Amino acid sequence: METPNLNYVKELSGGDLEFEESMLKVLKKEFPEEQLLFNKNFEETNYLEAANNVHKIKHKISILGLKEGLELASRFEKDLKIGDTKLYGDFIKILNKIHVYLLV
Repeated sequence: METPNLNYVKELSGGDLEFEESMLKVLKKEFPEEQLLFNKNFEETNYLEAANNVHKIKHKISILGLKEGLELASRFEKDLKIGDTKLYGDFIKILNKIHVYLLV
């Protein structure tokens, strides 16, 4: 099972630790806000907005090196647009992994 990592951020930074810290700070600030917004829209069965939230979260999934998670999120985003929520549980597992990773 894949786990979040900062390999992509380190690759982008070229060894610039200030850049890496800045990216991590942005992730720690934006991810919880986006997760809350997704949860709110999903709970209110506003699946089109939830799909838009997933789209934004996908960028963070990608930055954190979760290739399988990104594929699942892409499928979930498309499914939500037609009201299909079957991938919800799997998507939440990804969000929880990221949440725990960013707390450290």
